[in-house]
Amino acid sequence: MWIEVLLLAKLARGPMHGYELRKDIEASTGRSLSKNSLYPTLRRFVEAGAVSRSAEEQQAKPPRHVYTITEVGREFLHDMLADLPEELAGDDREFYARVANFGWLRPDEQLAVLAARDRALERERDRLAALASAQADPWSRLVLEEVGRGLDSARAWAAGIRARITDRNE
Repeated sequence: MWIEVLLLAKLARGPMHGYELRKDIEASTGRSLSKNSLYPTLRRFVEAGAVSRSAEEQQAKPPRHVYTITEVGREFLHDMLADLPEELAGDDREFYARVANFGWLRPDEQLAVLAARDRALERERDRLAALASAQADPWSRLVLEEVGRGLDSARAWAAGIRARITDRNE
């Protein structure tokens, strides 16, 4: 789903062809996007009416397809950004894709995304703490504790974003 969020968010800024989309997402996220995930997703969006596709003529080359977000796509983007399902809230890619596009959301929607993330990280932290305390092997315990500290750091970062949102709206 994070790929869908990123694609629609890029198209919401203006029409693009597939290669541009791929390179822009790579430049803004550091993650490469394969053609095998890009074009099937774009095809699904076109079929759903979220994106339109038109051919742009090129000299001495086949036409390239340019994708443009529709009103349906804008609504779909907003809904995906505003909703971070519990089962996805612990996934860094899902969360970061939403935070990177917080400009499309109202403060209350931003806070709801942050709350879902915090609940997911807290559950995972509690699970790891229980595993670490029951772990007889000191090396495994050490690793579990370190992963838990990473979750604490992620929660602190999200709390900083929450404070920034709250401060702006007081």
